[in-house]
Amino acid sequence: MIPKLKFKVYYFEPEIVRKLISSSVHQALEQPLNYARNYVADLLEPCVRRVIYLDSDLVVVDDVPKLWSTDLGSKTIGAPEYYIRNIAANTHKRTSEPSTLLAAVASGLCRAPPSSSSSPRIIKTQTQTPFLFFSSQHTFFIFLRCSSSSSFISIRAKKTRIRFSFSEVGSNTMSSTNPNVPLSEEELERKKKKEEKAKEKELKKQKAAQKAAEAAKLKAQQGSTTSKAGKKKPGRADAVDENPEDFIDPETPSGDKKKLSKQMAKQFSPEAVEKGHVLLLILVILQHLQGTKLFYFLFLLKILLLMLWLFICRWYEWWEQSGFFEADSNSSKTPFTIVLPPPNVTGALHIGHALTAAIQDTIIRWRRMSGYNTLWVPGMDHAGIATQVVVEKKIMRERNMTRHDVGRENFVSEVWKWKNEYGGTILKQLRRLGASLDWSRECFTMDEKRSNAVTEAFVRLYNEGLIYRDLRLVNWDCVLRTAISDIEVDYIDIKEKTPLKVPGYKNMVEFGVLTSFAYPLEENLGEIVVATTRVETMLGDTAIAVHPDDPRYKHLHGKFASHPFNGRRLPIVCDSILVDPKFGTGAVKITPAHDPNDFEVGKRHKLEFINIFTDDGKINSNGGTDFVGMPRFEARVAVTNALKSKGLYKGEEKNEMRLGLCSRSNDVVEPMIKPQWYVSCQGIAKEALDAVMDNTNKKIEIMPKQYAAEWKRWLENIRDWCVSRQLWWGHRVPAWYVTLEDDKLKELGAYSNHWVVARNEKDAEEEANKIFPGKKFQLAQDPDVLDTWFSSGLFPLSVLGWPEDTQDLKTFYPTSVLETGHDILFFWVARMVMLGMKLGGDVPFKKVYLHPMIRDAHGRKMSKSLGNVVDPIDVICGIKLEDLIKRLEQGNLDPSEMKVAKEGQTKDFPNGIDQCGADALRFALVSYTAQSDKINLDILRVVGYRQWCNKLWNAVRFAMTKLGDNYTPPATIEPKKMPFSCQWILSVLNKAISKTISSLEAYEFSDASSAVYSWWQSQLCDIFIEVIKPYFFGDYDESAKGFARDTLWVCLDTGLRLLHPFMPFVTEELWQRLPLQKNHTREKSIMLCEYPSVVESWTNDQIEYEMELFESAVKSFRSIRGETKERRAGFAVSRTDHIADLLRCHEMEVATLANLSSLTVLTDRDPAPVGCTVAVVNEALSVYLKNQGAIDLKKEREKLNAKSTELQKQKDSLNKAMSAKGYEEKVPAHVKEENVAKLTSLMQQLLSIEEATQHIESQVAASSEI
Repeated sequence: MIPKLKFKVYYFEPEIVRKLISSSVHQALEQPLNYARNYVADLLEPCVRRVIYLDSDLVVVDDVPKLWSTDLGSKTIGAPEYYIRNIAANTHKRTSEPSTLLAAVASGLCRAPPSSSSSPRIIKTQTQTPFLFFSSQHTFFIFLRCSSSSSFISIRAKKTRIRFSFSEVGSNTMSSTNPNVPLSEEELERKKKKEEKAKEKELKKQKAAQKAAEAAKLKAQQGSTTSKAGKKKPGRADAVDENPEDFIDPETPSGDKKKLSKQMAKQFSPEAVEKGHVLLLILVILQHLQGTKLFYFLFLLKILLLMLWLFICRWYEWWEQSGFFEADSNSSKTPFTIVLPPPNVTGALHIGHALTAAIQDTIIRWRRMSGYNTLWVPGMDHAGIATQVVVEKKIMRERNMTRHDVGRENFVSEVWKWKNEYGGTILKQLRRLGASLDWSRECFTMDEKRSNAVTEAFVRLYNEGLIYRDLRLVNWDCVLRTAISDIEVDYIDIKEKTPLKVPGYKNMVEFGVLTSFAYPLEENLGEIVVATTRVETMLGDTAIAVHPDDPRYKHLHGKFASHPFNGRRLPIVCDSILVDPKFGTGAVKITPAHDPNDFEVGKRHKLEFINIFTDDGKINSNGGTDFVGMPRFEARVAVTNALKSKGLYKGEEKNEMRLGLCSRSNDVVEPMIKPQWYVSCQGIAKEALDAVMDNTNKKIEIMPKQYAAEWKRWLENIRDWCVSRQLWWGHRVPAWYVTLEDDKLKELGAYSNHWVVARNEKDAEEEANKIFPGKKFQLAQDPDVLDTWFSSGLFPLSVLGWPEDTQDLKTFYPTSVLETGHDILFFWVARMVMLGMKLGGDVPFKKVYLHPMIRDAHGRKMSKSLGNVVDPIDVICGIKLEDLIKRLEQGNLDPSEMKVAKEGQTKDFPNGIDQCGADALRFALVSYTAQSDKINLDILRVVGYRQWCNKLWNAVRFAMTKLGDNYTPPATIEPKKMPFSCQWILSVLNKAISKTISSLEAYEFSDASSAVYSWWQSQLCDIFIEVIKPYFFGDYDESAKGFARDTLWVCLDTGLRLLHPFMPFVTEELWQRLPLQKNHTREKSIMLCEYPSVVESWTNDQIEYEMELFESAVKSFRSIRGETKERRAGFAVSRTDHIADLLRCHEMEVATLANLSSLTVLTDRDPAPVGCTVAVVNEALSVYLKNQGAIDLKKEREKLNAKSTELQKQKDSLNKAMSAKGYEEKVPAHVKEENVAKLTSLMQQLLSIEEATQHIESQVAASSEI
């Protein structure tokens, strides 16, 4: 009998479902069918496979058993793929209100429903075809057809529980679930065998439990009769499984505090702890007009798939709804503010976002627990180009129209509609990571308040003369038809002649080619040869430059060349700045309107600037009648051929070059001269530079410190900032062009002095009347929008209410710290500082922490073509290799890249990615931050931290079994009255607290996480818990047990609070299980508790020294025991009476940790133990472990000799350093003292090894005599 599995789920109220449906209609309609199928593979199957591990087709209908028994009787049917119409009709009969019919076909459209007289037929579709019926009663069935067997899994969800059951069917039939249908003989036989196997399994389980109980009883008896000096180490506390069942937490209503089962599950499960419920909805939208002729047409066209996969964490949902994340602007607490770098509205969570969230949430939770009034503001960036591109593609796909066909107003309306329906996915995913953002202050860079702030900033800067309009060279994207910023240009290095695919061109375009051609000179002076990688730009050449000292061209100074296609006279100009006489021919063609260097030459020599391209990259009338209308790269070929026909072509050769591509469109960036709006940066950049570099008045600290030099380099060489973009989605430039009635030129921008800047059109009209009094005019607003970085540069101000004088602005500005990636130090951070100081009157933040960029485990940049991209959701939830590969196949990689990517994924993730949970991912990312400017992310490390969570879980689980139901922690504890191990763990806990806090204050997150990890792992779990286990077995008095319980509770309570900022979910879950302290009221959540601080009375250096000695002895015992686990007698031979006395006082602790059957402490005056393996701990202590059978004495002697050789090398090296010339004069006194101590220790260790070697030699001699 196959056991039933349980899987928890919450249902949403009907109004929420209706909202989800309403907001999903347009997204469903925009997706192609293959994309819908991908949704099934990527979102639904991962959720299901975590429970059942099957690749399946999916069919979902409402209440199938009833449907079969009521409407289909006992008929056997094929695969359960019914006509939706038939199901709807039957369902309407059974429900009191009309049900919402949702259905989809991911790989093909449904056929028309049969006539009323027809019997139900099967819809023939391809594999992975989903159907869903979601009834108003929140009851549905899911059927999964296995690809490898004939089993079906029926998942029935009613309110909050899903029950899994299995039903076997034949290859073409499925048994009705009608209980009246009798089973066949074959089915009865199978059922009987399953029942017999189940009984046999239950019997084995009972016997195992009985044996475990007997073993526990025996161990308890042994523990009580063993002498203290030679106690056997008791069995592990969890050796006897006190919780044979895996306990499931009770159901918790949405938004309530999570209800916990009395007994804990046997193992930590990220899914159980972090996810409260999974809302797994397949919302497929069928819009139909019942009873009209359009029904069938709409039925066929409107069925598409949307899968909404939303994890809502029980703890997180409770935290958020309880208002724990919200800040109070009127609070008397010290404010601490962070602004989340606003992710793109189009974005989905990637590993960089996960790193940002992990670091910032660690900071915020720590500060919140430290008593600060913490504010972490979430927001989204409208992402001008990225969002516009997405919507343009959507319209082209759905309507075969461009944005120009739709019109500006309608297009912007479409973008807003898209944003409202699909934007902000990443903010929902941040909840999955546990980010404690103040969602009540969530904002969007184009909402009303932020838009007003942008307009106000532009107007103020313009009025102060810091914004102006000018004709300059910009990066131009011919596909998007807009200027783009430097950060939106990706550069590729080309080594040789390379064909590339360019958007809009059928044929590949060659790059990496240097073409040489000649210009004929006037006055019959011959010709002058130039070379270029962009031969088409010669149509816009206006000069030829040579070096003034180049003797080859002295005779040409002041002469002219003639353009071969239009007769334009090209002056020969002398320019020592641009021209290198040793490169090429020493002559350079000058195209001022299409090259940054040539642009500067044009200004220096007052040349003509001739633009030869249209906005979409075609040759305009300035390029000549022979080439007008040609796309630029087709013109490249045409110009080359024309030069050949005139005998001016001199050949070509390969040429290394850097090619700029737009990161959004992949178009080759074209330098073009365009009128744009600019921000003058010289003055405000100087203020921003001094804020960081002026040590006498430093206002901002940049961490790590090396980035301050980059800050200096950028701002000292800053150029004015082009802030206008030729897009439709974004903040419209608040500038109006004034066209006078008597103007000769009527086009927009014809006269540069006809612009007015104002907050609105009314103000613009008033301003125009002042400039042109008594004249008739018309106003037209600039169609351009502002650079996205302009609005995001105002973010620290605008999110707090600027330009209004809000309480938030008074309380929380300047913010405390900005945390972001070092790659946008200039593009975003510097601009925030410049605008914040200018408009806000102060720096926008006091500290800047720049985190590293994430690479794969091999140090390579993450790339889809390499197959090494790590999706944080995959790490949190887990994913199989075949699903990773399937996702690759659904992308747009070419075959060669696909092969490399698959090989990369198979090598790096041979078994897929294990489910790690958000806590483990967060902790791993934070611990990686010590890796300078790059993080080499190894998934195995994340898996290791997920396993460590299980260690935490078991520590608390052990404690709960030993504390008991009636245990009440004391209000205070006095370490001096406690046993040695209790004093020690509190002392080292103090050090862990101190190190964690000091590291967090210094933004050294890796050190902070390491301090917490080391204490939990190496000191609490590996030592303290193991040492106190004997107190709960055997004949120890109740006071020892009481001290152990109290100390254990203090350690867990303090340790969980110490760890909480790094791992919020598991710490909340475990902390809520701890007993409440006497005379104390428990805080609602661990995040509201006080962060641990150092308790001076816990510090005990002497105790720590002694335990360090014992740990060294234990490690030595373990090293000579090897892999064997048998408990043997051990001996400790001390060369000082002090150490011998210490060991005798703590024989139990050492014996327990070293897993010894007994420990005998000797001095060097006692006879050395025989029949033992020896190890030297230090110069004062050696340990001996009783041999189990014969040992290889020669091998042991070799080990000692190797150790002696190593120590001798260290000694010789130290002696050499101490004997060096100038040592006595140059080396500080304290270093010399340390070196003397080291030398003494090495010499004593060598003597100890010599003694141990003599001991081995004597055993060798004795064995040879025998």
